[in-house]
Amino acid sequence: MMNKKRRISTLLVLGFLGVLESCSRNQTTPQDQASQSTSAPALSSTPLEGGELRFGITTEPATLDPLSPSNTADGRSILFNVFEGLVKPDTQGNFQPAVADQYEIKQDGLVYAFRLRPGVKFHNGSAVQAEDVVFTLDTAMQAGFTGFNRIARVEQTSDQDITITLKSPDPEFLPYLTIGIVPKHHPDREGTPIGTGPFSIATYTTQQSLVLVKNPHYWQEGVPHLDQVTYVFTADSDALLLALQGGNIDAASITSALVQQLDPNRFDMLPSPSNSVQLLALNNAVKPLDDVRVRQAICYAVDITQIIDTAFYGMGEPSGSPLIPGLSSYYDTSLKNPYPVDIQKAQELLAEAGYGRGFSLEITVPANYTMHVDTAQVVVNQLANIGVSATIKLVDWATWLADVYRGRRYQGTIISLDAPQVSPRSFLERYRSNAGSNFVNFNNPAYDAVYDAILVEPDEQQRIALYRQAQQIISAEAASVYIQDIWGFWTFPKGRFGGIVSYPLYVYDVSAIYRLQ
Repeated sequence: MMNKKRRISTLLVLGFLGVLESCSRNQTTPQDQASQSTSAPALSSTPLEGGELRFGITTEPATLDPLSPSNTADGRSILFNVFEGLVKPDTQGNFQPAVADQYEIKQDGLVYAFRLRPGVKFHNGSAVQAEDVVFTLDTAMQAGFTGFNRIARVEQTSDQDITITLKSPDPEFLPYLTIGIVPKHHPDREGTPIGTGPFSIATYTTQQSLVLVKNPHYWQEGVPHLDQVTYVFTADSDALLLALQGGNIDAASITSALVQQLDPNRFDMLPSPSNSVQLLALNNAVKPLDDVRVRQAICYAVDITQIIDTAFYGMGEPSGSPLIPGLSSYYDTSLKNPYPVDIQKAQELLAEAGYGRGFSLEITVPANYTMHVDTAQVVVNQLANIGVSATIKLVDWATWLADVYRGRRYQGTIISLDAPQVSPRSFLERYRSNAGSNFVNFNNPAYDAVYDAILVEPDEQQRIALYRQAQQIISAEAASVYIQDIWGFWTFPKGRFGGIVSYPLYVYDVSAIYRLQ
């Protein structure tokens, strides 16, 4: 198991380096292109304990309950600092003991045995017990979390020991056990969230802010460094930029388009991949998008390189797949550009499908994400080349979640999709025909069969082959247009903060951040 972990870690690191290497325009990396507008904090400065960080963000959590599967990427990134599972990912993609301090995988992946870490306490000061873990995992099973339907039973074998038995062996089950452990006898998980993480939630005022405070009971020595982190919610990316420039917030993660507008003498700007896939999502269940030829035509019309160059100043990693390129062991590199721009081919496909004169397409975009709005504007112009009259419908975030993601009442939308776990399954599970998160309404029996085979395949190389086959089916069926892994920039006032770390996940780990002055 440890050898396998090291292999996965190495592949993730190589994939990350590959992103740095291949994300180029004219043989330059995103760092090279941003060299005149980015810099790193002064490493010689002395770290200071305590203080506050005000972090700007454009969306609010959909829920504060870690046992609700309805959260958003930004919501999960905040709760990453509040809740911990039996294990948690490190910056290299390995899974380290967290609430548990040791574990053993037995019977060829059928049984997972955990021993709780002594002295771990919830934010309210109560000790974590095995019954809390059993309650958490049982609740996650009932809520329908991905992967938890594989569990046959969860048993408490002592006050500090838990055994999880699966219905069938699963060599990739461990990532699911990062789900946050909560107290059994605390019913109000939404109103007063209680976890074991480095920070606890002090206050939450919708449309204004969410305040985290240092957890005095945290089991890991040396972190967090800050006393308080305040997430300040802004209406959109433009408001976020103004808040940075005006000093109303200390930090944010922004896109390359916004980086260009900041003074490099005032800000440290550190590039990193978002570890999410930006896509033009197509509702496969509505006309004319229910015809694969129409979807393929759209793919041939969308110029991904032009999008990255125009809307992102050339800084982004083309995807072509529902999987991020950073998961290099599983990512199918042949899909880097599966639909090279071909206007004639696109027009022929539309004619075959009975839309030779084109059609109208409404692209619903959450207005708070300027990067997606900018992308939509480029896409509208590109689709006009094949006679598709596309319009942009701007909506607020709550409306997008209700109408597009949950209600599936839309034609097209532009969004970025992340993964709640460091696992290719987290990106691909949403395309299974009966998946609750399958908001593009992709329905393909061949794909379902391949995905189901992945779940029970014990051989790692065979699983990798199946993962690539699953990506190829999605690509051939043109489920959506997969654009890029957007490059973001951690942005701070120059020389004031250090300790910024990145994960192969869409998370903001504020426990490692410290003040420099």
